Order: sequence, then structure tokens, then C-alpha cells
Amino acid sequence: MTMRRAIQVAAALIFNPFIPNFIRGTIYQGTLKHICVPGLNCYSCPAAFGACPIGSLQVALSSVRGWFSGAVAAATALASLYVAGVILLVGAVAGRFACGWLCPFGFLQDLFYSRGRRKIALPGWVLYAKYVFLAVFVVGLPLFVAYPASPAFCKWICPAGTLEAGAPLVLVDKLAGRGQFVLGFLFAWKVSVAFVFLCGMLLISRFFCRTACPLGAAWGLLNRVSLLAIRVDQKACTKCGFCRSVCPVDISIYENPDSAECIRCLACLKCPEGAVTMGLRGSAARIGDEAHSTDVA
Repeated sequence: MTMRRAIQVAAALIFNPFIPNFIRGTIYQGTLKHICVPGLNCYSCPAAFGACPIGSLQVALSSVRGWFSGAVAAATALASLYVAGVILLVGAVAGRFACGWLCPFGFLQDLFYSRGRRKIALPGWVLYAKYVFLAVFVVGLPLFVAYPASPAFCKWICPAGTLEAGAPLVLVDKLAGRGQFVLGFLFAWKVSVAFVFLCGMLLISRFFCRTACPLGAAWGLLNRVSLLAIRVDQKACTKCGFCRSVCPVDISIYENPDSAECIRCLACLKCPEGAVTMGLRGSAARIGDEAHSTDVA
């Protein structure tokens, strides 16, 4: 097992310690639910201890609108500062590093995708869809349309919620004969959306991350200013294509070390020419000078 895979497994277990809840069909709802984890991990996942930053941000922005309309207290609305602060802090320190190493749904996509298959290139315009989801479903609808607003992205789009929470809870409910869930159009819609993403994830590496994840979109915007940064020695680089061949999001890191698509998986640090390193932005210090000889992918 590689270093990155081991850390992904550990993070998934740490963020989802209540595994027996899958059998019980229950959701942990203790005080830890107020903590946002650094990755896409559904609040309603039976095993999850914390909250998803994207779901929390939608609820928090809805409360801001409620404060302006007098429906909620200012203290409740200020929760949006905490959620936004968590997202900005993680991104400002390491950009999309959490996407590549800590995100449970990113790990799930890595497991779904079969390495060794011929890469399928995505049209450039598709990569901008995640910014639309971020602007419209995560920020726009909760903030400007209605209060209280259901988390629009979670309710209508997010496959993580369906695969980690909706489907397992409904399955246990049906097997136990409880009849707690009445399935209708919304569930059918979410299953259909999840099926589309699942097919994409099986055929294209990190399909959801690259096309629809609003959390990745937010962190990607911070890749350019994050404390940790990828560096490319253009003199040593021969543009051999190695970095792109090992990259799960299909980019040539030498073209733009601060690319918003880069999930900081660090596979490119194994560059045979030693041209790619990671270091502190604006500093002579370098992290992982020997990483090109270490298996991190």
C-alpha cells in the first residue's frame, strides 16, 4: 500500500468511525457534528462524526439571509464565518491537498477508477462546471432565493449523499421492514444523478472532482496562493510527459504548477529528472526533495 493510499484509508476511518450505524440504519447526531471535516463527506452518512463543509456552508448562508429578514439571530448567521473560515484555512495552507489525500469521496473515486485503462480526455469547458455548481447551488440559491432553504447542492446534485447516506439508509430500512422512508421523485432523481456520476467515475479518473465538486472548486482557486506549492525546475524539465501520465486529473504540471485542477496528490514528484518538488511559497525551503524516489501515488 502506498503512503497516499494509507493516509486516505486512515482519513476515511477517522472521519467515519461509527461504522455499526450502517447496520442499525441510524445517524450519529452528537456534538461532533458541529465540526467540519476537510473533505466531501456527507453529514447524513451513518458512520460520519462531522459535517461536510459544502452542506454546512449552504445552511450557514441560508441563515445569513434569515438574519436580514429577521428570521434568525445574528449569532446563528455568524456560523457562516466559521464554515467559510474552515474552507479558506484549509485551502490557504495547502490548496487542494485535502482533495488528494484526505477527502473520503475522493478516495472512493480512486477506488472506483481502474488504473491502466486508456485515459479519456475531458473537454476543457466541462472543467468549469464545478464553478457553476459552487456559484449557483452552494452560494446563490441559499443566499438569495429563499429562507429557510434546503441545501440545494446536497438535495439535488451531490452523489456523495446518495452513495454514503441515502442508498444505505433506504436499503437498511427496506431490509428491516421499518417503512421509515417514502420514496418518490426526489430519491429517484438523486439515484439517477448518482448513477451518471458513478459511470463517469468508473471510466474517468476523479470524474466528480473535475466536473462538479464545489469544494474542490473553492480550494482550486486557492492553489495559486496556498502556503504549500508545487515547484517545477524548468531547466531540469524535459517535458517528457511523465507527470501527465501519472496524474489522476490529467494535467502536465510543468505547464502550470498552480493549476486549479491539481489535487496535490504528489505523484508528479516522482519525476525521473527530479524537476518537480513541493515547497513553501516564497521560501527557499523545499519539502520532499527526495520525493521523486518515494512512492506517494
